[in-house]
Amino acid sequence: MTPYRWRWTALAALLAAEAMNLLDATIVQVAAPVIHGDLGGPASAIPWFSAAFTLAFALGLLTGARLGDIHGRRRVFRLGVLAFAVASLACALAPSAGVLIALRAVQGAAAAAVIPQTFGLIRAMFTGAELSKALGSIGPVMGLSAVAGPALGGFLTHADLFGTSWRAVFLVNLPLAAAVLAVAPRLLEDRAPVRPRLDPAGTALAVLGTALIVCPLATGRPGPAGWTLAGLGAAVLVMFVLHQRATARRGSAPLIEPALLRGRAFPAALATSTLFFAVMNGVMIVVVLHLELGLHHGPLTAGLTLLPWSAGLAVASWAAGAHLVPRYGARVLHAGIAALATGLAGAALAYRAAAPDAYPTALPFALALAGLGTGLFTPPFFTLALGAVGAQETGSAAGLLNAVQQLGGTLGVAVIGGVYLDATGGARTAAGQALGAAALLLAATAVAAGVMTARRAATKDSANETVAPY
Repeated sequence: MTPYRWRWTALAALLAAEAMNLLDATIVQVAAPVIHGDLGGPASAIPWFSAAFTLAFALGLLTGARLGDIHGRRRVFRLGVLAFAVASLACALAPSAGVLIALRAVQGAAAAAVIPQTFGLIRAMFTGAELSKALGSIGPVMGLSAVAGPALGGFLTHADLFGTSWRAVFLVNLPLAAAVLAVAPRLLEDRAPVRPRLDPAGTALAVLGTALIVCPLATGRPGPAGWTLAGLGAAVLVMFVLHQRATARRGSAPLIEPALLRGRAFPAALATSTLFFAVMNGVMIVVVLHLELGLHHGPLTAGLTLLPWSAGLAVASWAAGAHLVPRYGARVLHAGIAALATGLAGAALAYRAAAPDAYPTALPFALALAGLGTGLFTPPFFTLALGAVGAQETGSAAGLLNAVQQLGGTLGVAVIGGVYLDATGGARTAAGQALGAAALLLAATAVAAGVMTARRAATKDSANETVAPY
């Protein structure tokens, strides 16, 4: 076992890597309109400065976890952090919007190699009460990343340090990555006791099917050709599921456990996660686009406007995990959806009440309520979703939930952001249409959540499960 002082130093490095990668999912949202103004290109490219990262992140998570099992988690972690740092530097030097979007996808793929290794490496270094304490530190770090992302992106872009403008949101990763790599040799190597094999065909089908769905929908109004491609993507994903089942029957290692897709509870949880995080990320990008493109405020104003959302998320997530879920169980999840819906309605009223070219002063209060709803939703959701699977399937289920969470974020940024950019009739009308699209997705979320919790509602144990949202 590593000496005591190095265990905690190594944990700090793992948490710094988590924060660095998760910050990059949100820090660019506030800077995106400024990036577009500098690099040019069509306005439809703006959502893709964020969506390219989260899409590659989502699609690579399961394969990244498998690579750690095969080649060693410390080795894959170090290579992933190095690749992330190099991609961050390349993003900061990007000469055009198209190049930046491609490099953001590389960043997301590198993040997918880093994040899945964290849990295994922590388990290799800690035992007993120390292990619980170490794992318990991940949630607050994720909450802090959510709070810091938009505000930090706005500050760095506004500060224009050494004339770097938006490029600073990528350069900030370099000292963090250097510090992590300096400590990484102190990590204990860890790998699966039985090395699984990769599933190239399954990975290819998952990537192709998802891309065919996401890319056409990113236009906001995909038209007949776009819907045809999206339908083809859905067919490819059906082929992916059939391939996973056939792979399991042959005794090989599928990318996901086919047993997870039997019944209704876990598939409904996947749908709930995808839709909910689509709403969350989509509304955040619409707020940024409206403030910066529609009302011509700077990135600092956009970042500070989103800060109440992030703060509400952090506070409610702690309260739900520590107090509410053990007492009220699944009802906290539904209360979170209701609070988010109320926050969206408040945001729509804030836009309507303000003059067309004026800052909607009630918006931060509505976003704080939306953040509270998001924080109430997250702990019970992950507890109930993972409680619906067998112990031997928990690892695959957790990876799949994280993957669809990132995929949902990608869809939200692309689809709801696309609705805003494609709307006509002025910025306030565009914001209303985008929030309307978010409301429809949230209604679908409520239906999926109802299916997910229907069979567990009669089980008293579900209200007393230990919360493990991350």
